[in-house]
Amino acid sequence: MSKPDELLVAVAALVESGHSNQMSLTVVAGGAVITGRLAPETVWRQRVSEVLADSARLSEFSAVFTAATREERPPTHLHFHVARILQGAVGIPETGGMYRVAIEDVSAWTMGDFSYSDH
Repeated sequence: MSKPDELLVAVAALVESGHSNQMSLTVVAGGAVITGRLAPETVWRQRVSEVLADSARLSEFSAVFTAATREERPPTHLHFHVARILQGAVGIPETGGMYRVAIEDVSAWTMGDFSYSDH
């Protein structure tokens, strides 16, 4: 989108202000369908930092995610956790991932997450 959808920005701002990770959303961005739950940026950053800190090879990157401070501004990104990229009837990864999507890149969206089948 050349101009971010104001309604989607409002949804993201509500997630940020409520510090909730229960809002399910599905978006199309760059041709990919991503479905999962939104998390506030600070919660998302903390979780990514924890995952990196637990990695022998990637632990040095952990601080990058905790060092940044979020200033009060309208959200520019959606922060998904327990999210999957849908491809055909399969969700990748099976366990869910952590995705950050620029709101301006979202071309379509809907509330809720799409289920998929591994069969």
